[in-house]
Amino acid sequence: MKVLVAGAGRLGEQAAHLLAATGHQVTVIERDRTRLAQLPDADVLRLVHGDACEPAVLEDAGVRNVDLLLATTGEDEDNLVIALLSKRQFTVSRTMARVNDPDNAWLFDARWGVDVALPAVASLVPLIEEASGATDTVGLLRLAAAGVTVIATHIDDHSAAAGRPLSGVDLPAGTVVAAVVHDARPVVPATDYRFRSGDTVLVVSATADEHDIRTRFQ
Repeated sequence: MKVLVAGAGRLGEQAAHLLAATGHQVTVIERDRTRLAQLPDADVLRLVHGDACEPAVLEDAGVRNVDLLLATTGEDEDNLVIALLSKRQFTVSRTMARVNDPDNAWLFDARWGVDVALPAVASLVPLIEEASGATDTVGLLRLAAAGVTVIATHIDDHSAAAGRPLSGVDLPAGTVVAAVVHDARPVVPATDYRFRSGDTVLVVSATADEHDIRTRFQ
Protein backbone atom coordinates (compact mmCIF):
# COMPACT_ATOMS: atom_id res chain seq x y z
CA MET A 1 0.00 0.00 0.00
CA LYS A 2 1.16 3.53 -0.77
CA VAL A 3 0.83 5.97 2.13
CA LEU A 4 1.38 9.72 2.26
CA VAL A 5 2.06 11.28 5.68
CA ALA A 6 1.70 15.07 5.91
CA GLY A 7 3.55 16.32 8.99
CA ALA A 8 6.62 14.77 10.60
CA GLY A 9 5.83 15.46 14.25
CA ARG A 10 5.64 12.75 16.90
CA LEU A 11 2.57 11.03 15.48
CA GLY A 12 3.63 11.47 11.86
CA GLU A 13 7.13 10.10 12.45
CA GLN A 14 5.93 7.09 14.44
CA ALA A 15 3.22 6.29 11.92
CA ALA A 16 5.60 6.60 8.98
CA HIS A 17 8.17 4.23 10.46
CA LEU A 18 5.63 1.70 11.65
CA LEU A 19 3.91 1.64 8.28
CA ALA A 20 7.23 1.35 6.47
CA ALA A 21 8.25 -1.46 8.83
CA THR A 22 5.10 -3.39 7.88
CA GLY A 23 5.96 -3.24 4.19
CA HIS A 24 4.08 -0.16 2.99
CA GLN A 25 5.57 2.49 0.70
CA VAL A 26 5.62 5.69 2.74
CA THR A 27 6.22 9.29 1.67
CA VAL A 28 6.53 12.05 4.29
CA ILE A 29 5.87 15.75 3.62
CA GLU A 30 7.31 18.27 6.08
CA ARG A 31 7.83 22.02 5.64
CA ASP A 32 10.62 22.23 8.24
CA ARG A 33 13.89 21.14 6.60
CA THR A 34 15.58 20.77 9.98
CA ARG A 35 12.86 18.38 11.13
CA LEU A 36 13.20 16.33 7.94
CA ALA A 37 16.93 15.99 8.52
CA GLN A 38 16.29 14.70 12.04
CA LEU A 39 14.19 11.72 10.94
CA PRO A 40 16.03 8.50 11.86
CA ASP A 41 16.50 5.83 9.21
CA ALA A 42 15.22 8.25 6.61
CA ASP A 43 16.51 5.94 3.87
CA VAL A 44 13.37 3.75 4.28
CA LEU A 45 11.09 6.73 3.63
CA ARG A 46 10.65 9.11 0.74
CA LEU A 47 10.98 12.63 2.13
CA VAL A 48 9.43 15.71 0.50
CA HIS A 49 10.02 19.27 1.67
CA GLY A 50 7.05 21.60 1.39
CA ASP A 51 3.69 22.72 2.76
CA ALA A 52 1.13 19.94 2.32
CA CYS A 53 -1.65 22.55 2.29
CA GLU A 54 -0.50 23.47 -1.21
CA PRO A 55 -1.94 21.28 -3.99
CA ALA A 56 1.30 21.43 -5.97
CA VAL A 57 3.26 19.98 -3.05
CA LEU A 58 0.75 17.17 -2.59
CA GLU A 59 0.89 16.38 -6.29
CA ASP A 60 4.69 16.38 -6.34
CA ALA A 61 4.60 13.94 -3.40
CA GLY A 62 2.46 11.54 -5.44
CA VAL A 63 -0.92 12.06 -3.80
CA ARG A 64 -2.75 10.90 -6.94
CA ASN A 65 -1.34 7.40 -6.51
CA VAL A 66 -1.65 6.84 -2.75
CA ASP A 67 -4.10 4.53 -1.00
CA LEU A 68 -4.02 6.31 2.36
CA LEU A 69 -3.38 9.93 3.36
CA LEU A 70 -2.46 10.84 6.94
CA ALA A 71 -2.67 14.51 7.93
CA THR A 72 -0.67 14.67 11.17
CA THR A 73 0.47 18.27 11.52
CA GLY A 74 0.17 20.18 14.77
CA GLU A 75 -2.48 22.52 13.36
CA ASP A 76 -6.09 21.40 13.03
CA GLU A 77 -6.85 23.84 10.24
CA ASP A 78 -3.92 22.50 8.21
CA ASN A 79 -5.03 18.89 8.72
CA LEU A 80 -8.53 19.72 7.55
CA VAL A 81 -7.28 21.51 4.44
CA ILE A 82 -4.92 18.62 3.60
CA ALA A 83 -7.68 16.04 4.05
CA LEU A 84 -10.17 18.06 1.98
CA LEU A 85 -7.71 18.63 -0.87
CA SER A 86 -6.70 14.96 -0.88
CA LYS A 87 -10.27 13.70 -0.92
CA ARG A 88 -11.97 16.23 -3.20
CA GLN A 89 -9.25 17.34 -5.59
CA PHE A 90 -7.12 14.20 -5.76
CA THR A 91 -9.77 11.55 -4.90
CA VAL A 92 -7.67 9.71 -2.31
CA SER A 93 -9.74 6.73 -1.21
CA ARG A 94 -8.88 6.85 2.51
CA THR A 95 -7.93 9.83 4.67
CA MET A 96 -7.04 10.11 8.35
CA ALA A 97 -6.49 13.39 10.18
CA ARG A 98 -5.11 14.27 13.59
CA VAL A 99 -7.29 16.27 15.98
CA ASN A 100 -5.06 18.46 18.15
CA ASP A 101 -7.79 20.39 19.97
CA PRO A 102 -10.71 18.22 21.19
CA ASP A 103 -13.04 21.19 20.76
CA ASN A 104 -12.49 20.91 17.01
CA ALA A 105 -13.33 17.22 16.80
CA TRP A 106 -16.81 17.90 15.38
CA LEU A 107 -15.22 19.30 12.21
CA PHE A 108 -13.32 16.13 11.39
CA ASP A 109 -15.85 14.27 9.29
CA ALA A 110 -16.76 13.60 5.67
CA ARG A 111 -17.67 17.23 5.05
CA TRP A 112 -13.96 18.04 5.35
CA GLY A 113 -12.82 14.90 3.58
CA VAL A 114 -11.88 13.05 6.78
CA ASP A 115 -12.67 9.33 6.90
CA VAL A 116 -11.02 8.70 10.28
CA ALA A 117 -10.27 11.30 12.97
CA LEU A 118 -7.21 10.62 15.12
CA PRO A 119 -7.08 12.15 18.61
CA ALA A 120 -3.70 13.67 19.39
CA VAL A 121 -3.05 10.91 21.93
CA ALA A 122 -4.30 8.14 19.61
CA SER A 123 -2.81 4.68 19.79
CA LEU A 124 -1.04 3.65 16.61
CA VAL A 125 -2.55 0.15 16.71
CA PRO A 126 -5.81 1.14 14.94
CA LEU A 127 -3.72 3.13 12.47
CA ILE A 128 -1.68 0.09 11.50
CA GLU A 129 -4.84 -2.03 11.26
CA GLU A 130 -6.41 0.65 9.08
CA ALA A 131 -3.49 0.47 6.66
CA SER A 132 -3.10 -3.31 6.75
CA GLY A 133 -4.69 -5.84 4.44
CA ALA A 134 -7.74 -6.06 6.74
CA THR A 135 -8.74 -2.41 6.47
CA ASP A 136 -12.41 -3.33 6.48
CA THR A 137 -12.28 -5.31 9.75
CA VAL A 138 -10.81 -3.98 13.00
CA GLY A 139 -10.78 -5.27 16.56
CA LEU A 140 -12.11 -2.44 18.68
CA LEU A 141 -12.08 -3.65 22.26
CA ARG A 142 -11.13 -6.66 24.37
CA LEU A 143 -13.26 -7.07 27.50
CA ALA A 144 -11.03 -9.36 29.53
CA ALA A 145 -13.40 -9.70 32.48
CA ALA A 146 -16.25 -10.74 30.20
CA GLY A 147 -14.03 -12.84 27.96
CA VAL A 148 -15.24 -11.28 24.70
CA THR A 149 -13.90 -9.12 21.88
CA VAL A 150 -15.78 -6.36 20.03
CA ILE A 151 -14.95 -6.33 16.31
CA ALA A 152 -16.14 -3.94 13.60
CA THR A 153 -16.38 -4.85 9.91
CA HIS A 154 -17.45 -2.45 7.16
CA ILE A 155 -19.66 -3.64 4.33
CA ASP A 156 -19.21 -2.31 0.81
CA ASP A 157 -20.37 -3.42 -2.64
CA HIS A 158 -17.61 -6.05 -2.79
CA SER A 159 -18.27 -7.64 0.61
CA ALA A 160 -19.51 -11.23 0.57
CA ALA A 161 -22.26 -10.33 3.06
CA ALA A 162 -23.68 -7.47 0.97
CA GLY A 163 -27.29 -8.24 0.10
CA ARG A 164 -27.40 -11.29 2.35
CA PRO A 165 -29.58 -11.63 5.46
CA LEU A 166 -28.03 -12.02 8.89
CA SER A 167 -29.40 -15.56 8.99
CA GLY A 168 -27.35 -16.32 5.87
CA VAL A 169 -24.00 -15.47 7.46
CA ASP A 170 -22.26 -18.43 9.09
CA LEU A 171 -21.11 -16.83 12.35
CA PRO A 172 -18.47 -18.58 14.48
CA ALA A 173 -19.64 -20.26 17.68
CA GLY A 174 -20.04 -17.84 20.56
CA THR A 175 -20.49 -14.86 18.22
CA VAL A 176 -23.39 -12.42 17.84
CA VAL A 177 -24.05 -9.31 15.77
CA ALA A 178 -24.73 -6.70 18.43
CA ALA A 179 -25.57 -3.77 16.15
CA VAL A 180 -25.42 -2.44 12.61
CA VAL A 181 -24.64 1.24 12.04
CA HIS A 182 -25.75 2.91 8.80
CA ASP A 183 -25.65 6.67 8.22
CA ALA A 184 -24.71 7.13 11.91
CA ARG A 185 -27.87 5.30 13.02
CA PRO A 186 -27.41 2.09 15.02
CA VAL A 187 -29.96 -0.71 14.94
CA VAL A 188 -30.14 -4.17 16.48
CA PRO A 189 -30.65 -6.40 13.43
CA ALA A 190 -33.26 -9.14 13.22
CA THR A 191 -32.37 -12.42 11.52
CA ASP A 192 -33.94 -11.19 8.26
CA TYR A 193 -31.88 -7.97 8.19
CA ARG A 194 -30.04 -7.72 4.86
CA PHE A 195 -26.60 -6.18 4.95
CA ARG A 196 -26.01 -3.31 2.54
CA SER A 197 -23.12 -1.20 1.36
CA GLY A 198 -22.27 1.41 3.98
CA ASP A 199 -23.14 -0.77 6.98
CA THR A 200 -20.69 -1.05 9.84
CA VAL A 201 -21.33 -4.30 11.66
CA LEU A 202 -20.42 -4.55 15.36
CA VAL A 203 -19.73 -8.14 16.37
CA VAL A 204 -19.20 -9.49 19.89
CA SER A 205 -17.42 -12.82 20.14
CA ALA A 206 -15.95 -15.10 22.78
CA THR A 207 -14.09 -17.19 20.21
CA ALA A 208 -13.50 -15.32 16.94
CA ASP A 209 -10.77 -12.85 15.97
CA GLU A 210 -10.62 -10.25 13.20
CA HIS A 211 -9.57 -12.84 10.61
CA ASP A 212 -12.53 -15.07 11.43
CA ILE A 213 -15.01 -12.19 11.14
CA ARG A 214 -13.45 -10.90 7.93
CA THR A 215 -13.71 -14.38 6.40
CA ARG A 216 -17.46 -14.49 7.13
CA PHE A 217 -18.37 -10.98 6.01
CA GLN A 218 -15.82 -9.97 3.40
